[in-house]
Amino acid sequence: MNTRQRRHLFAACAVGAVLAGTTVSPSPAMAEPGDDASVRVTVDINEIREPGVLALSIAGDAVALAEDGSTLLVRQFVGTLPTVTVTDTRIADEVPDGAGWAVLGSATDFDGSSGQAPITADHFGWKPRMLDGGETGLVTEGEEVVTVLDEETLPGNNVGLVDQELLVSTFDSEAVASDSYSVNADLYLRTPVEVAAGEYSSTLTLSLFE
Repeated sequence: MNTRQRRHLFAACAVGAVLAGTTVSPSPAMAEPGDDASVRVTVDINEIREPGVLALSIAGDAVALAEDGSTLLVRQFVGTLPTVTVTDTRIADEVPDGAGWAVLGSATDFDGSSGQAPITADHFGWKPRMLDGGETGLVTEGEEVVTVLDEETLPGNNVGLVDQELLVSTFDSEAVASDSYSVNADLYLRTPVEVAAGEYSSTLTLSLFE
């Protein structure tokens, strides 16, 4: 092979190498001296989702009972529990397996403001009333609890709000998640007719459990 042939073969190999390189390497950003080259940078940021919560709220913090429905033997004072709302912002995957929730209520004795004898909490009853139970039918109000002065309307329910009594509940938290539910209750205090006159007060505590 003479010098001319070797020169042509080398040139052909060099061209082949350049062509092969263009098939596997990305095109670089090119710029002449003094010019600019740019690279587009992108990122896709997902929205942060805060974990949901199960919470209780009450539309008011006080109820004034008024006398209504008294008889010759029993004086009765009635009112309405402010609307109680249970809100669950969790998605089903955030709810513990097999969980259910309940709102329970109990009252303290009615203490007299002028030293009169207290009216015990077993004289205080309620009748829960569902206002918005959702569409599943799985959220329901509790049964009526009557007072110690009443005959039972259900087995053992003439005990008053001495202990934790059921206001509203569900046995399947997962099925009712991502919604809110509201309930109130008819309240009544029943006393003997000889109860001392004066102002009395009690604290009704509502607690949400799951």
